[in-house]
Parts: sequence; C-alpha cells; structure tokens
Amino acid sequence: MVTRVTTVAFQGIEAVPVDVQVQIAPGHPNFFLVGLPDKAVKESSERVRAALTSTGLGLPPKRITVNLAPADLPKEGSHYDLPIALGLMAAMGAIPSDALDRFMVLGELALDGRLSPVAGVLPAAIAAQGRDLGLVCPAACGPEAAWAGEAIDIVAADTLLAIVNHLTGHQLAPRPSPKRWLASGALPDLADVRGQEVARRALEVAAAGGHNMLMIGPPGAGKSMLAARLPSILPPLDPRELLDVSMIQSIAGELADGAISDRRPFRTPHHSASMAALVGGGLKVRPGEVSLAHNGVLFLDELPEFAPQVLDSLRQPLESGETVIARANARVSYPSRVQLVAAMNPCKCGMAGSPGHTCRRGPACAADYQARVSGPFLDRIDIRIDVPAVSAADMIAPARGEPSADVAERVAAARDRQRRRYMEAGHPQVLTNAAAGPTLIEAVVAPDRESQALLLQAAERFNLSARAYHRVLKVARTLADLAGAEKVARAHVAEALSYRLNLGAA
Repeated sequence: MVTRVTTVAFQGIEAVPVDVQVQIAPGHPNFFLVGLPDKAVKESSERVRAALTSTGLGLPPKRITVNLAPADLPKEGSHYDLPIALGLMAAMGAIPSDALDRFMVLGELALDGRLSPVAGVLPAAIAAQGRDLGLVCPAACGPEAAWAGEAIDIVAADTLLAIVNHLTGHQLAPRPSPKRWLASGALPDLADVRGQEVARRALEVAAAGGHNMLMIGPPGAGKSMLAARLPSILPPLDPRELLDVSMIQSIAGELADGAISDRRPFRTPHHSASMAALVGGGLKVRPGEVSLAHNGVLFLDELPEFAPQVLDSLRQPLESGETVIARANARVSYPSRVQLVAAMNPCKCGMAGSPGHTCRRGPACAADYQARVSGPFLDRIDIRIDVPAVSAADMIAPARGEPSADVAERVAAARDRQRRRYMEAGHPQVLTNAAAGPTLIEAVVAPDRESQALLLQAAERFNLSARAYHRVLKVARTLADLAGAEKVARAHVAEALSYRLNLGAA
C-alpha cells in the first residue's frame, strides 16, 4: 500500500505541487528517499526518524521508500520533513490514511518532534487554496498562512504530536489569525533636510511617477539623507502590491513571525554585493535585492563602487520589471518592479566641481570615475540631478522644510490620477507613469506642437535614444499630474528635459 501526502516545491514565487509517496514493504530494513532531493531533503530521513522516536513511534524494520513526484523536478529545502513524517505515520496506521487527503503539508522537524518555521508558507497557502485544500504548517508560520483568506482550513501547531492529535480529532488546534507588522517609530521626515530645494522637487517627482533617480554631489551634501526620506512620501502598498511583496519575502524567509507590513520595501545593499546578492541566484536560487525591493525602492549608494558587471545585471530587471535566472536545470523568474535611487560622488576624491576645491587627481578623475557606470545603465535612469554642498546659511537658518506629510498628499493625488487614467485606458496593471510602455505613454501624453518641437530639438542636439525620449515623456506626464493638468504642456517637457540633461548627454 502506498500513502500520499501533498506538499510543494518552489520555482520563483510559484508553488508547484509535489506528491510525497510513502511505501513500507517487506525486505531488508532501509530508508530510501528518491525524486531528485538535495542535501537538506536527503537528511530529512534522520530528522524524521528521530522525531517519530521522540513522539513514541519507531519505524518498522522494513524497506521504506519515499518518492517525491514528479521525479524530474529538483527538491530543495527542509519543508519536506513534515509531509514525509505524516506519510509514514499514515502508512503505519498511526493516523487515518485519508486524514491528509484534503491538506497540503510543509514544515521542518526538530529531533524532539517540534516544528520549526520554513520559508514560502504564504505562496504554499495560496496554492493550496487554489486546489481547494487546507494547509498544515508550523505554528510560527500560521499568521502568514492566514493571509491567504478565511476560506482555507489551516492547521498550525508547535509539535508533530499536536498535528496528529488534530488529524485524529483528539485535540483540535485553533485557527491562526493574520498578523500585521507595526513599525516602531515614524519614518525619517523631509522636514529635516536643509536647503536642496531642487533635489526635494526632483524627489517628489520621482515618488509621484515611480521614476528612477540619480543624485551626484560631494560628500555630506545630503544624498543619502534625501534617499532615506523617499519612503515617507510614498503611498502605502495596495492589496495587490502587498500580496506580491509578501510572497517574495515569504520565499526569502524574511516575514518575521508571519507578519506583513504595508510599508514599501526599502533595500540598501552595500557596494560590495555580488551579482547573485543583487539580482538573485546562487547554488540554491533565491531572490536578490532587486526582487526583495519589488514595489518599493532599491537604493544604491556609492554607485561607481559597485562592480560594473553587477550594475549591468540590473539593466534587464529595470526595463522589464522581472528578474529571470537561468540555470542548466531550471529557469526561475521573480517580479522586480523597483524604483531605483542611486547616489554617487562626482569623482574619486569627491569634490570635483565644488567651488574653491581642485581635484587632486586632475581633470580626468571625474571622467574616469563616472565611466565606471555604463551608458546603457544610465539610460534607464529618468531623473539625474546635481546635489551641491549645503551652504552655511542653509544650516544656520532656523526654518524647517516642508514636512513629508504635505508632500505625500500631492504624491498620492498624482498617483491616483495615473491609476485612474491607465484603468480607463484598459491597462489596470499599470499603476505609475514609469511602468507604462512606449506606445501607451505616447498615447496618454500626446504632446502639443510646441512640446513636440522642443522634444525634437533636444533629441537632435543631445542624441537622445528612443528609450530616453520615452522616459522624458513619462517624467513630463508626472509633472503634469502633480500640477493637476490634463494636458502635458511645454513647461512640463522643459522641466523633464532639465532632469535628463543637466549632467550631460543622455
């Protein structure tokens, strides 16, 4: 007789059903685990054996075969422990053979039978709901699974014995409740920024349209300070965005205590980050920083200090909003619709172009330093601004700048206009101007004759690429949305071009 338990394997954020087949047959006592298991899955046989012994149930001295089907799909992770253990118990008659027919199971076992949390419970719960199944998982993952909806039957317990008691009806485990993460303290406020009116305006435009942004200036000018305050003017995640973000965080094991938050992700990888850390990959393919920042902000400080090949690996995610990781035996994709914010010094010594300072390395220092960032990568950045050093007068002035709450209201109003516009145009998946495709943005901008003439003049003079042309249109449309204007005027196009060209040709 063969008993079956349903669990999952993860391909990106997709949970693929896996059939755990358990057979106990006469023969030489042995435990065989087949179906392309990795090292962690192979070691589950020892964890399962010890956990069953701690529960008071020993394995019979027979030939035990566990098959993870489909057999040609690689299996990774420790979440196969619990389905294997329950499959063995069903095969031995410790629990009814049909008790697991309506459940999907995942969880890691400790040697004493306790259940440890595992990654990917939220995507697994959503997959179980799609197949009209319940979910069995560790208690620590219960609040995370509960976000899949009230209709799904969730069994979350601390120990293997508690799971068995629930399945046999001796002691029912309470259904977990969804948990929301409440951040402690307020976000950094824009009112703390002294001076930098141009940079504040550019930051508001970037937030309103979801545009990528680059700040160049000397050390201490406030670039990192400005970037850290971008989340304070961004609107909270809507339900659809929240689900996407939480699924990625679940796969990466970054949902603390199963709680989710509607704050947009803000990721700040160090400039020594490898390509696998930034875009994902590794021996066991995992999402990288660009995917963990999905629907949020990816801040790259000291941009030229990143390895050039690492930066260039971001070109495809920035363009398509998706990271595709290809391996010889697998192809995995993660959503990566991010708002890139980058900061850099003008040269290696950091003071090139500053009044009263002379670059110690000579005129070529700035050019050599900025050349570490490739042209195709810069072409994907909509807004580029110069952030000069803050003057002593700005620092001494007692007046505080405009608070984030006021700016956030204008940003929210502009984003609402964009959402309604693209929904009426039949593109509900497009929420910001930055996410609109070339054909769509041309249709919604429809520049007048004066604006077209200005665009043509700029394109010919500065050799704008087709991508740069459309990104100027996107920024111009955002400027019009911030002003509450239905039509994009020449002034909006001129300001959009100034953000594109004030640091040189595109």
